[in-house]
Amino acid sequence: MSKLAILGGEAIRKQPFPSWPVWDQREEQAVLGVLRSGNWWRFAFGQGVEMAEPESGERSQVAQFQEEFTHAHGCRYGIAAANGTATLEMGIRAMSLAIGDEVIVPPYTYVASATCVLQNNLVPIFADIDPDTYNLDPARIEEAITDRTRAIMVVHFGGQVADMDAILEIGRRHNLPVIEDAAHAHGCRWRDRQAGSMGLFGSFSFQATKNMTAGEGGILCTNDQKLAAECDSLMWAGRRIGRPWYEFHRLGWNYRMTEFQAAILRVQMQRLDQQIEHRQRMARHLSSRLAQLDGIRPLVRDERATRHGYHIYMFRYDEPRIGLPRARFIEALTAEGVPAFGGYAFPLYRNPMFLEKRFINGAFPLGTAYHEDIDYAAFASRCPVAERACRSEAIWLAQNLFLGDEQDMDDIAAAIEKVLANRKEMV
Repeated sequence: MSKLAILGGEAIRKQPFPSWPVWDQREEQAVLGVLRSGNWWRFAFGQGVEMAEPESGERSQVAQFQEEFTHAHGCRYGIAAANGTATLEMGIRAMSLAIGDEVIVPPYTYVASATCVLQNNLVPIFADIDPDTYNLDPARIEEAITDRTRAIMVVHFGGQVADMDAILEIGRRHNLPVIEDAAHAHGCRWRDRQAGSMGLFGSFSFQATKNMTAGEGGILCTNDQKLAAECDSLMWAGRRIGRPWYEFHRLGWNYRMTEFQAAILRVQMQRLDQQIEHRQRMARHLSSRLAQLDGIRPLVRDERATRHGYHIYMFRYDEPRIGLPRARFIEALTAEGVPAFGGYAFPLYRNPMFLEKRFINGAFPLGTAYHEDIDYAAFASRCPVAERACRSEAIWLAQNLFLGDEQDMDDIAAAIEKVLANRKEMV
């Protein structure tokens, strides 16, 4: 047996994996075009989602990006914004829910999926995830519904679309709109329907690690004209199309996307389909190797998820069976030249913000007059799958690794095999 790199042996891999972000002269020329134009913000060209083109015939980069991305994702309307957190906040605000209403969210996700609820004076209620996919478990959604539930938020985690057959049916049965947090799911599909187009609205992120990026950015996609108009107003400080510039109709935000971001994203979109197909091929190859290993189980690819973005490739690590702490396994794997992560250290409800209720002035949304106090620590017993995933099970590989070739995938598999074969040396 070869000696582990963490113990002074030779690493399986010394060369780096493909870097991220991917860019070339097209992004460079797009940015220079905006720079030289002097029109650095979208409203140099007009206002709003349905604004007519100016007499010059020019259109903003933001307007063109909104149209292109929204069309590619099966929606009629798109509102670009500063980031994906902003689009979640805008979409929920536009739903006009009542203070203290509940929104069901997963506990295994980025914090914005829950804080966008709190920012709108609503109450996040956590429902556990499916052990095979780490997406919201429809059965647990049913258990979490109360007479105060007003919406369900799904997160298409890692790029695999959640079970939209079951979740949309639950929404129909209980008259609950479904919100799609598609921050990981650019170009992804469920039964060939685009992520972000199946619920009331979809929210996408273009943060630096995402499969499409301009460093930051977000877009809300919807087929609901009224919601789109409300979000458009919220995005630019409560203004309304066709009204005076300094006339404000509602409490909004300054969440505008810049022309620079949109110009980059229009080029990034040109690569998206090819990159998704490539990641899927590489993920299939790696999964075929890992499926043969005792104690390692790739997350299940639901065949109804007809396009998986693999923003994160995840496998389940059976710590009791393998007999090595997950943290130590990850440390050894990284030493072999394969960067791996354990993901979230704990589910969202274990964050100090929830345990200590550091919300609005230290209270629940606008105070407990609107809602009884909630013990978020109690969700641990209701979410055993999320608890286990965070504590010892989930291992993540980033999406840029899957822009490599089959030899890169074989190196990942070989490194995992090597650590497993030599694990007793680290105990």
